Amino acid sequence: MKPSYLPVNKESFDDTNSNLNSKKNKIISLLKENFDFENSHLRTSTKKGEGILSKCNNYEAPDQAKKLGIYPYFREIESNNGSQVVIGGKKVITVSTNNYLGITKDPRVLEAGKNALQQFGSGCTGSRFLNGTLSLHKTLEHEISSALNREDTIVMSTGFQANQGTIACLLGRKDIAFSDRENHASIYEGCAVAPGKTVRYRHNDMDHLEYYLKKYSDVEGKLIITDSIFSMSGDIANLPGIVKLAKDYGATVLVDEAHGLGVIGECGRGVTNYFNLEKEIDIYVGTFSKSLGSIGGFVSANAKVTEYIRHKASAFIFTAALPPASVAGVTAALDVMLSEPERLKKLHDNTAYIKKGFFDMGFQINNNQVPIVPIKIGDEALTLYLNQLLFDDGIFAGVAVSPVVPSFNAMIRTSYTCAHKKEELDQVLTSFKKLGRKLGIIPQ
Repeated sequence: MKPSYLPVNKESFDDTNSNLNSKKNKIISLLKENFDFENSHLRTSTKKGEGILSKCNNYEAPDQAKKLGIYPYFREIESNNGSQVVIGGKKVITVSTNNYLGITKDPRVLEAGKNALQQFGSGCTGSRFLNGTLSLHKTLEHEISSALNREDTIVMSTGFQANQGTIACLLGRKDIAFSDRENHASIYEGCAVAPGKTVRYRHNDMDHLEYYLKKYSDVEGKLIITDSIFSMSGDIANLPGIVKLAKDYGATVLVDEAHGLGVIGECGRGVTNYFNLEKEIDIYVGTFSKSLGSIGGFVSANAKVTEYIRHKASAFIFTAALPPASVAGVTAALDVMLSEPERLKKLHDNTAYIKKGFFDMGFQINNNQVPIVPIKIGDEALTLYLNQLLFDDGIFAGVAVSPVVPSFNAMIRTSYTCAHKKEELDQVLTSFKKLGRKLGIIPQ
């Protein structure tokens, strides 16, 4: 749907010499006449006497955004060739994907899934705990343990459940978790379900983490939890600092490598491998929904820990097992990842190229090998508007607004794969430059 309200088309915004902030603020003001993000999205409440569902009836944000033509979510993808997708009959370049190694349509992966589907059927119709464990699950667990040099692995139905189930069953009533403020929602869900206490230290701030470790030094059960690569900012966790503090204060370390696996380290083994800390990390959690191109998650640790989780994690015991085709496809994808390091090199080349392009045109971006490149805009309405203009220009990007990110820190979240061609990356950069200048986000 094209935007119904186009302030940038007004003559007052075509002056290339106008002040950047003035131009941007005028556009934001015009958008906010029609879209009150804070009151319509963040402050919905239950009115007295109207019952629990009144908060639903009072939720206006989606309708406001749709009327304005800037609603960015639930776009229907009709086909996908890796670097491009078709939405509403329109072919667009996707920079809204975590298919970092371009594996989702690899013929070997598809063939493995097809064979498993024919042999085992469409699903397991039960939990791993009772009737849902297939030989395929055990094979994949063995392959992951071998690849990551871990003693044992549990394959779960989603990456979300891998975090939630593991944390919830480990964090007892007298224990405490130390969690980075930018950790994934699945980590906070696990902490919320668990009976133990959780404190949130400032993002990647080792001094703040140590402050809390000192404060709770008398607690016996201490668990430091961090993403290895943070999904919104693309920052890399300071694992060397975390490991040192864990040793100093007798804490256990859990690392979620959801965006690290396949992206960094030898053959994509993750940030723990990149820092040569595999033996220092107690619990390695990962997902199959990014570099391995499917769905599911896993937790790797020593055998005593995994055996405990197998028999205690509700998110594992009380959910259906990962379907056969997904398991077989992931096993094949893992082999591709390990045997074709050229995919990782191409990913890093594409990442370096796109980041240099954004930096040269004036966008502030992270400076690392991670293919997550957030373009920070600030205002939520302006971010949604830019996202729609990008889509009209042939670029399908992600968007993150509060509460996923802090208020007034909204961003266009872009991410890249080894499948992107140079001409596609150039088209992305051209579109961002044109629209960034038009909206007063970057200078002429």
